[in-house]
Amino acid sequence: MSNSFNNKESNNKEENFSLSLEDQKKLEYSGYRFLGKNNHAAAKICHWTKKSILNEGVCYKEKFYGVESHRCLQMSPAVPFCNQKCSFCWRDLSVTKTEWVGHYDDPKTIIEDGINAQNKLLCGFFGNDKADKKKLEESKKPNNAAISLAGEPMIYPDIGELLAEFKKQDFTTFLVSNGVMYEELSNLENEPTQLYLSLDAPDRKTYVDLCSPQINEAWDKINKSLETLNSFNSKTCIRTTCVKHKNMFDHENYAKLIDIANPDYIEIKAYMCVGYSRERLTLDNMPTFKEVIDFAQKIADLTGRSITNDSEISRVVLLE
Repeated sequence: MSNSFNNKESNNKEENFSLSLEDQKKLEYSGYRFLGKNNHAAAKICHWTKKSILNEGVCYKEKFYGVESHRCLQMSPAVPFCNQKCSFCWRDLSVTKTEWVGHYDDPKTIIEDGINAQNKLLCGFFGNDKADKKKLEESKKPNNAAISLAGEPMIYPDIGELLAEFKKQDFTTFLVSNGVMYEELSNLENEPTQLYLSLDAPDRKTYVDLCSPQINEAWDKINKSLETLNSFNSKTCIRTTCVKHKNMFDHENYAKLIDIANPDYIEIKAYMCVGYSRERLTLDNMPTFKEVIDFAQKIADLTGRSITNDSEISRVVLLE
């Protein structure tokens, strides 16, 4: 998929950029590194990548799926773009745009710059005596892309080509989507290694209240994406972010929607009161690990599944 105007120069550079310089600086200060020339793609070192290099723990994705935390590239090709403004999102939603603005960079450039940015951000660990030297060397060549840093990746016009290029470079890919872009998902020619769909509400009203969709018929499109999920050859996962007092009810409807999607995995994860979400929610909205397990067990019973793994520190439970 391409867009001819993206290859043309404009006399006004500002109108080609999806983020203002001030917003870019804010994100860079918080650890983001922009990739390419058009400031829509970025990478950021995950907390668990650092922990793994110091042998202080690993991400639940390593525990659940074998993805090595020290070789995982956390990135997004569409940082400022999303068609929802979820109250539990830790990002700054004031910069969110629902449609693509400006030029965009090609997948090869994004991946090359992402690897380089990751290496630069991790270079300080080479002077740390506590760092695992073997892991440090391996971290120079990441082999998994967590396409989940910020924004909705399906809005990036070359998402299929990005997945194909990652595969060509021997990466596995974990793509997280909110499911609103049903048409793009159903026509995705190159699949990720694992496709995540967010299911954060059991019904339309709860979804609208919690996720603040920015386009029409978003709930209907999510339902169509759920119906499509079973047609993917890749591994699939439904992820539910549990927000206490907001969406931890009506287990029967959650189960019905999950049965329609028939995913390989279900992740039930607690909302974490961090980042900009603290302007919209409070600590009282963050469920305990026990509450997450209780919620997950009800979903498991209703869908004929079992809890097969969990991570208490991340407050997440895996169902299969």
